[in-house]
Amino acid sequence: MRKVATAATFTALAGAALMGVTAGQPAVAAPTVDMEAVIKAAMWDPYKADQAITPGSGPSVKVVEEALAAKNLLDKKQVDGHFGTSTVKAYEKYQKSLGHSGLAATGLPGKGSLTELGKGRYTVTAPISVGSKTSLDGKTVNKRTADMIAAAEKKAGVKFTVTQGSYNAGGVGASGGTHDGGGAVDISVNNISNKTAAVKALREVGFAAWHRTPSQGDWAEHIHGIAISDTDMSPQAQAQAGDYFKGRNGLANHAKDDGPQVKKVTWEEFKRG
Repeated sequence: MRKVATAATFTALAGAALMGVTAGQPAVAAPTVDMEAVIKAAMWDPYKADQAITPGSGPSVKVVEEALAAKNLLDKKQVDGHFGTSTVKAYEKYQKSLGHSGLAATGLPGKGSLTELGKGRYTVTAPISVGSKTSLDGKTVNKRTADMIAAAEKKAGVKFTVTQGSYNAGGVGASGGTHDGGGAVDISVNNISNKTAAVKALREVGFAAWHRTPSQGDWAEHIHGIAISDTDMSPQAQAQAGDYFKGRNGLANHAKDDGPQVKKVTWEEFKRG
């Protein structure tokens, strides 16, 4: 007996065709992009002396680079899983093509632009959210940074007093722009007897942090911290995070890091233990 195709059959065949799947063949899942991995690479890769790939980030970065190349924003030769300066510039062009500017167009991916770039190509997993703006000691920070400070306080066993916060464009002259975006804080040392322990605690929860002294620059003694993988941070703060990954001090002289040595982690990695 000859079989008659039903409406349901036609619907199934049409759906398979839209996905580029031939009838009778299994559907191929779209690739995924781990946002945590991509942002960590964007923090580290541009400041490396070589083309080394950040552990665990290569596959996701490569998928993002393929999407940029498909839009003719990145040379196909640069599709290598390394989120270097060429990829940063290409991503910045993409952000600007969406109408973004300022901190939203620095070449550091945000969840919105990363999702938009992936339409029809990939899905985003492990999204990073910095949360809304809040206040600590009268200084503006985002919720992610506030949560990180609370966790570091618990580790160090001391209450931190924030003397400079984030999103303070042009307001912190000696900072060179590091406080212009999110994730940047300065902490008073007045009530901290063990400054090394305090810096260690901040590093252990995901800050690139250093004890700053007047001999290093035109500032009072304090602890300076940059929340690694904060997607709102300024390019200057990104450079300090890159310096931290390289074992440097985050200052203009890029001297050897003089702080306590810990495993370098992000906030999300710390929370997972």
